[in-house]
Amino acid sequence: MTDVASLLALGLPLGKRVLLAGLVVCCGLTSFVGAQAQPVEAFYRDRQINLIVGGTPGAGYDLYARVMAPYLAKHIPGQPKIIVQNMVGASGIKAANYLYSIAPQDGSVIGMLQSNNPFFRFFDPSNKGVEYEAQKFHWLGSPQQEVGLFIMTTKTGLRSVEDIRKREFTVSSSTRNSPSTIYAHVLNATFGSKLKVITGYAGTPAALLAVERGEVEGHLASASSSAWRSRIAPWIEKGDAKLIMQLASARDAAYPDVPTAIELADSALNKEILQIVLAPQITGRPFLAPPGVPADRVRALRAAFELTMRDPEFLSVAKAKSFEINPVNGEQIDALIQKVFATPPELATRIRELTQ
Repeated sequence: MTDVASLLALGLPLGKRVLLAGLVVCCGLTSFVGAQAQPVEAFYRDRQINLIVGGTPGAGYDLYARVMAPYLAKHIPGQPKIIVQNMVGASGIKAANYLYSIAPQDGSVIGMLQSNNPFFRFFDPSNKGVEYEAQKFHWLGSPQQEVGLFIMTTKTGLRSVEDIRKREFTVSSSTRNSPSTIYAHVLNATFGSKLKVITGYAGTPAALLAVERGEVEGHLASASSSAWRSRIAPWIEKGDAKLIMQLASARDAAYPDVPTAIELADSALNKEILQIVLAPQITGRPFLAPPGVPADRVRALRAAFELTMRDPEFLSVAKAKSFEINPVNGEQIDALIQKVFATPPELATRIRELTQ
């Protein structure tokens, strides 16, 4: 652009050359601003959006993303094509880092992360791999809020939360860092329960089989898919097992008589601890846009997400695939993340001690 100005200015006095160069620069800036201010529909028409999924192909996050993609596209002005791309690594951190600082910031790339990705920096500030600030992403919404369930066998005569305060109670888990283990430790701290975690089980099916065989007395699931619920339904119907608690922000409609851990907490402090620890349950399967995406495109993407959650065709497909649809919108996710990161330092330290 400056070369053009120089060419045009040949033979002109210095003052006029400066004026002309300024006009050329202004025209360039006007063109740049005009591109940034391009109407949403015009920007997305005939465009491809890359949807970066921080999960493995064929797994839960990926399946939700691929089913939702055409309906999101349908409700975005200009109806772009959405292509799902998996970016696996570091439990979603690789995808989050990419979306934060490398991906285009114009709305042509969006993402779907894992439920706990927004809170990694809060729960483990020393994790040098986390290069993003979750508070700066534009959260679009999640199609599902996770609901964890605490199931206990009734064969030993225990039937309530009070009972697990009376004596040691064994629960199954996969590893010492899994949510099932962490939730057990948090309940011990907030309820005075005496849960003893037995690790080494290869996933949820094996952990439930351990309950059925009598190897342990219960299991705390961080999520409860339709398959999980189908598995335990006969036990509950026969009276061989009982749900005593939900690990979620609100009761699942399928279990209206089973209270949440937050409801059962006996003090404001313990309620607050549980609300923060269970925050990833609310974010579920969060969709987001990078920090620099223009506000009007963020509004359009959020609106498209909410329209998808009400789209009869999408809901019919989701039901046929046994997808749990219990959506939370982008503004709610953003508010939750801001609240968690505003936790007073002393309380944050206490929570980190419980969850490490």
